[in-house]
Amino acid sequence: MEENIQFDKKSIKLVTGKTSNFGELAKDCVAFANTYGGYLAIGIEDGYEVPDAHQIIPETLPEKVIKRVNELTINVSLHSEIVTAENGGQYLKLHVFPSQTAIASTSKGVYLIRDHDSTRALRPEELSRLISDKPAYCWETKVSLRIKWQNADQRKLDNFIANIRNSDRVSEFVKEKNEVELLAYYQMIDDEEWLTNLGVLWIGKTEQRARLLYSPIVQYIKYDEEENKVQKKMWDDYSLNPQELLENIWISIPDWKESYEVSDGLWRREIAAYDEKVVRELICNAIVHRPYTTRGDIFIKVYNDRMTITNPGVLPVGVTVNNILQKTQKRNIHLAKVFYDLHLMEAEGSGFDLMYETLLMAGKNKPIVVEGDDFVEVSVYRKIITKDAARLSDYISTHYRLKRKSLIALGIILQKRSLYASELTNELQLTEQDRLRSYVEPLLTNDIINSKGVGKGTKYEISPLFLNKSKFQSPTTLKTIEPYRLKALILEDLRFYPYSSIAEIANRLPDVEYNDLEKMVRKMAQEGEIVPIGGRKYRKYSVK
Repeated sequence: MEENIQFDKKSIKLVTGKTSNFGELAKDCVAFANTYGGYLAIGIEDGYEVPDAHQIIPETLPEKVIKRVNELTINVSLHSEIVTAENGGQYLKLHVFPSQTAIASTSKGVYLIRDHDSTRALRPEELSRLISDKPAYCWETKVSLRIKWQNADQRKLDNFIANIRNSDRVSEFVKEKNEVELLAYYQMIDDEEWLTNLGVLWIGKTEQRARLLYSPIVQYIKYDEEENKVQKKMWDDYSLNPQELLENIWISIPDWKESYEVSDGLWRREIAAYDEKVVRELICNAIVHRPYTTRGDIFIKVYNDRMTITNPGVLPVGVTVNNILQKTQKRNIHLAKVFYDLHLMEAEGSGFDLMYETLLMAGKNKPIVVEGDDFVEVSVYRKIITKDAARLSDYISTHYRLKRKSLIALGIILQKRSLYASELTNELQLTEQDRLRSYVEPLLTNDIINSKGVGKGTKYEISPLFLNKSKFQSPTTLKTIEPYRLKALILEDLRFYPYSSIAEIANRLPDVEYNDLEKMVRKMAQEGEIVPIGGRKYRKYSVK
């Protein structure tokens, strides 16, 4: 198992012998407690999946570790056990529970958090945000209204149970639970079978939901070209649970159904003004990630050129407008799980990936995120910036099997035409250029893009040969092609079709001016970059 935000491996030397360092272990435990909780596998070395086959953990070690960590931390709750791996070796599994109502710290007053697979100190502004988020973290599981689950809305309860049991994202083990067990599993009832806030929100009656503080209210406002209000609709009667609210918003707003035809020669495609996947993901994010201890409505505003969704509150700790594509932080984890299990939204951390891919490969701009003092606003635009991406996405979907990361990178390169590695790293919100390889390597391997240069000076651009193979007409890029790109185009063509005449190359590259092509081929042959074969009249060319 790879180390992540909820799992870490530590050497047994951290807690035994002269090299023990309980201070460092305490910091890790604080970070886990301030994030989502998790566990540490103490006794499994980095790079290994199991402990040493001969490793034995002393029976006294679990108690010793808990005692020392408790001495060095505040508001950290732990459980430890000795685990025997399949190879017979033992390791210490240290469970760290999330700190639900208070912020964890070291005994010296150091506040830390998990960031991907590492531990780091909280910045002052993050600490303030974490303080305000803590009550929201446990809002879902609190009982604010003393309502037994039997007094819930029977229709909503039946629908929830049926939808869970029909979902392919839910394991058979969970599906086999009875009603009460399912409600407990999804944190909709507590140990005494009272409806939690989440339970009231999802399966409660209208009057019960209305009594919850800050149940979501949604406003839709439409503006004309002068940005005057022309239409308004509100969902404020508390009759709908989150799933019903999502569906009702989707069917009630006509703007979602608008589309227009984009064409290029014989190619035709209907492109939605606002893609359903993007709209639904945005609304889900607004409902799931809002702080439920903060007053404020969700606003959906549709302008002539864009749509914005505004949510009360600010981004969770650690998430900024500059890392939202790569960083995830859960605020309402149980609500998010229900949404995911019911196929209402993407997995945590992949929502913006989905939006980036969908928008960029339709030739549109990426979503624009703005964070204010007490709100977060996401805008998506109607306008197609370039038909190239929309045109090529159809070809790519039928000829290649690319992952979302590569499609996002490709969409950016298509819009920019060409850009340096450092620029692409920034566009993808990556902190390290080394991580860029996983995005571009499949594109390079499939000859969809070319690269030139090394390191930060590497420049990426769409491969002319790929454009040719896809029968993509782009006179602005090929008829005015730079000499170095024309050279690359000829070389790639000859690698695929060796022993070709100039006329044969020209037939395969109809968007390149014949005279330019002929001059470049003869120049490359003269300079020894390609090999001429045969007499002048029937001369063919090949790569060395």
